Amino acid sequence: MTRQKILITGASSGLGAGMARQFASKGRDLALCARRTDNLEELKAELTTRHPDIAVVVAALDVNDHEAVPKVFAELSDELGGIDCVIVNAGIGKGYQLGGGKPWANKATIETNLVSALVQIETALEMFTKAGGGHLVLVSSVLGNKGVPGVKAAYAASKAGVTSLGESLRAEYSSGPIKITVLEPGYIESEMTAKSATTTLMVDNETGVKAMVDAIEKEKGRAVVPAWPWWPLVELMKVLPPRFTKIFA
Repeated sequence: MTRQKILITGASSGLGAGMARQFASKGRDLALCARRTDNLEELKAELTTRHPDIAVVVAALDVNDHEAVPKVFAELSDELGGIDCVIVNAGIGKGYQLGGGKPWANKATIETNLVSALVQIETALEMFTKAGGGHLVLVSSVLGNKGVPGVKAAYAASKAGVTSLGESLRAEYSSGPIKITVLEPGYIESEMTAKSATTTLMVDNETGVKAMVDAIEKEKGRAVVPAWPWWPLVELMKVLPPRFTKIFA
């Protein structure tokens, strides 16, 4: 099934903006939201110039403002004439070693990546139930498969929660008009990874995002992206003793 009208949160940069570009090239109409409206307006101008036949609407949204989420989703849906797919992508990579004296950084990560994701999930499912169907995509991470030490501990925990929510939803909506996809990206070039990750396993944004969009278009239940080298590495992570997981952090 082709989902024509796609809403992406956290679309002002990184993976969100990359997905917007990929979907625009396929002729999809887009509803984009994020905190940085200047970036969104620039992205909208870029996309509509390159692809004049698509519709792009944008709105300011801080996903931590839980009351604003359903309002903004509804406004974007009205502007676009409905939403077929919601991609819960907004997230942050803040973090500090647990017990290191900066609990606010870890708290912010859990709140943005997990609690706010839950609010977006609830909102999207209500929309799809009323509309009679839709596709919900949760952007988790390969680090959701295993706890890792150091500054990524809270991030890994938040993404483990997102993956678990996705698995619960996949079981609940195993048949019917609402489809669920859980994406587990590896290290893909973005604003977040530029600030927090240095690894030889990094793939460029275009390659990584293309793998994400391909999985979304196929409506896979779960996808590790890109599959190489991350699918075998995820399976390895699951069986490694905790003391050896630092290399993935």
